[in-house]
Amino acid sequence: MEFLYEYGLFLAKTVTFVIAVIAIVAVATASAIKNKHKKGELDITDLSEQFEEVEQEIVHALLNKEELKHKEKNDKKLAKEQAKADKAAAKKRGTSGSEDMTETQSKVFVLDFKGSIDAKEVSSLREEISAILSVATKNDEVFVRLESGGGMVHGYGLASSQLDRIRQHEIPLTVAVDKVAASGGYMMACVANNIIAAPFAILGSIGVIAQLPNFNKLLKKNDIDFEQFTAGEFKRTVTMFGENTEKGKEKFIEELEETHVLFKDFVNEHRPGLRLRKSGNG
Repeated sequence: MEFLYEYGLFLAKTVTFVIAVIAIVAVATASAIKNKHKKGELDITDLSEQFEEVEQEIVHALLNKEELKHKEKNDKKLAKEQAKADKAAAKKRGTSGSEDMTETQSKVFVLDFKGSIDAKEVSSLREEISAILSVATKNDEVFVRLESGGGMVHGYGLASSQLDRIRQHEIPLTVAVDKVAASGGYMMACVANNIIAAPFAILGSIGVIAQLPNFNKLLKKNDIDFEQFTAGEFKRTVTMFGENTEKGKEKFIEELEETHVLFKDFVNEHRPGLRLRKSGNG
């Protein structure tokens, strides 16, 4: 019996030690991964190759051997003809074929932006745009697939300024909206040269909102005092726990109106054809 007790105690100690080691290794690994991601990384996919691979798979599934052989022969013929045409065009311009291809072939850079309330994704967007601007020319295009219900003013203001960097480099910018680009999302979309939207996608509104609960009555009911001290009359206009004054609420609404005016001016600058009197009321 004593042997079983000693064995059980030894086993418990061993299991505890193993679990502790596994926990330490897991924490160290998670920390290393976290630090690695802090540096940021870009995943780049050649969409042209991806689409070509899909097309080839479908063609191979639909055509029989004879039809497939005939298509491959035609494809090779067309490729040779295109190469000759490119070479002739290069010769006419007084350049080599490889240089001509580099100069004239335009590229489309596709970005995805699915924005949260605080627009934290803007940090990745900034890095992506910086990478594109290091290689893109005016002959290229940037295509952004955007989805966002809006959020914090400063976050989406920064996101919009990142897209504006593309416009400042005179690179055509297109934003596609499949589902929603509301409020701050539309602030981003309006920067583009062109906006493409699905038939039932939601664009807008051009408005500003702020809301917060107030627990002052609940605190009073339970005999709890809330005290707040500020330097400056409007350091805090409204609060969740104190009793909000009419003067404070008026000042807060005034600040919202000022932000709304800035929003409308921003939209008007980038989309002068939009009837803001009708669509800029939130």
